[in-house]
Amino acid sequence: MEDEQKIHEAQFMQLVMSLQSSAWMMLGKTMHPLTGKIERNLDAAKSAIDTLIMLKAKTKGNLAKSEESFLSGAIQQLQINYVEELKNEKESPKEGKSKAAEKDPDRTNEVEEKPQEGTKSDNQDESKKNEKTENIEKDEKGIDKDG
Repeated sequence: MEDEQKIHEAQFMQLVMSLQSSAWMMLGKTMHPLTGKIERNLDAAKSAIDTLIMLKAKTKGNLAKSEESFLSGAIQQLQINYVEELKNEKESPKEGKSKAAEKDPDRTNEVEEKPQEGTKSDNQDESKKNEKTENIEKDEKGIDKDG
């Protein structure tokens, strides 16, 4: 029974970290793993934060101290950064720019990961992935694939 409890605690922490990671990415604080770009979507960030808040409310009284502390800390950090990003957006409504991008004019939200070295086949596969990602982004924005 104790092993099962440890597994559940690890799964809970993993869930919180997953939501926290998504929120950081949507706040424009970390790179999107698929596009390799800094992207900002404050509505999506708010949704992830709200989900963590709901999780805290629904699990009240059922968490270990370490779980409760971790969850509360994650919510607090994200809320502070969310408010900061909202203020930045109102002060300078440059669409999609994070605070870090505004401070460093050389840094844009179009930051790309360094290409990985590999075989020609690996590079072709990466090129196909990038093309699929671009098509998905165009579809989401309602842009015609042919132009």
